[in-house]
This record gives sequence, structure tokens and C-alpha cells, in this order.
Amino acid sequence: MTRVLIVGATSAIAARTAHLYASRGAQLFLIGRSADKLQRLCNALGDAVVGSICCDLDETDENAERVDEARQALGGLDIAILAHGLLGSQLETEAHYDAAHAIITTNFSSMVSLLIPLANAMEAAGHGQLAVLSSVAGERGRPRNYTYGAAKGALTIYLQGLRSRLYRSGVAVHAFKLGPVDTPMTVDHTKNATFSTAARVAADIVSHLDGRGGARFVPWFWAPIMTVVRWLPEPIFQRIAALSGR
Repeated sequence: MTRVLIVGATSAIAARTAHLYASRGAQLFLIGRSADKLQRLCNALGDAVVGSICCDLDETDENAERVDEARQALGGLDIAILAHGLLGSQLETEAHYDAAHAIITTNFSSMVSLLIPLANAMEAAGHGQLAVLSSVAGERGRPRNYTYGAAKGALTIYLQGLRSRLYRSGVAVHAFKLGPVDTPMTVDHTKNATFSTAARVAADIVSHLDGRGGARFVPWFWAPIMTVVRWLPEPIFQRIAALSGR
């Protein structure tokens, strides 16, 4: 039986992922911020859930203990999925350090505070899969979201190093670089053809975790798009309004 920890479980993508693993007979431990949403998700998943924690993951000093509680409840750990995040307001981060600090803490620092105990436990066990939701925003700084993108870019680089460190240990590290997804986080965003759905992204995550570790763009078509965006010379990049505009 697969033992799965899902952090940020009440997000639309994570909840869909939890349902997919529950349908496979996995045992789940869920961590989320919203007590009401977490309770509803646990009720919906029933006996698949062996435990849950409602907490603020930005309280990073307590995250190692939360990981340990999850591992003990599951009796070990096969898969850990870190899906929490904060989009925030770019304009607010340009005016107030507190807003920038909040985005960096949630999207990078809190992730690292979880990845350290998870990686060490899986390395000691000689197996496991670490899956982290990052973003295409981390591929290049753009005026519309560069604070969020900087945090996600730092996370992606951290995962690169972690993946190479754990390469020979039997632990796979997955970085999912998501394009925009139609979820409550993007409810105020104008939708276009590049937006995916939570159900599609969750299915892609589970399918990829059945294979080998590595970085993956979700959906796949962001790989060629971001290759071009990443390597455009800055003078050209700054002249393309779709990329350098607000």
C-alpha cells in the first residue's frame, strides 16, 4: 500500500491528486491551512486518510515536527507532494517588503523547511519520491510577477541540487513547472488557451510519479514556449509587450 503525504492538500490541484491516490488504495496524510476545507476533504476521502494537520506552514520552525508526525501516522513514507503556494500581488511587493517576504516565505522558505526532513528521512530509508509544484514563472523574471517568479526560480534550483544529491540513494525528486491553472488562486485572472485545469494537472502529476524523477512542464507545451522565453536576449524580450508588460 502506497503511503502518501500531501502538503497544501486543500488546494484544488492537491485535492484532485489526493482523490486519485485514494482511488488506488493509497493511505494519505494531509496537511492544509483551512480547517473547514481540510475537514471536508478528509470526509470525502474517508478511510484513505490516516491523519491530518491544520496549520500555517509559514511557521517554518514547526515543519520538521509535522513531517515526523505524518511519517509516524503512515508507518513510513513513499511519496511526499508539496503543493502549497502564494501568488500574492506583484504591485504590493514593489511597495512593501512585508508583501514580498510573505511570497518568498511561502513559496521558497517553507518548502525548504519541509524538504530537509523529508529528504533526510527518505535518504535514510533508501527509497521515496519527493514531488514539488513549482511554476513556469520561475524560468524568467517578468514585470507582472517577478517576486513570485524569483521564489519559484529559487525553488526549482534547490530541487535541481537536491535531485543530484539524492540520485544514487533511491530517492526521486520531481519538480513540476506549472503553467497557469484555472483554480481559486487565479479566479481574477483573464483566462486563455494556455490555462489548464486542476483535474488535468493532477492526472499528469500522478502519471509522472509512476515513472522516473526529474523536472516536468505541465502541461507539456510549456517546455518549448519557456525555452524560447528563457533564452531571448533582454533587448528583444523588453520590446515584446506580451512578455515584458504588466
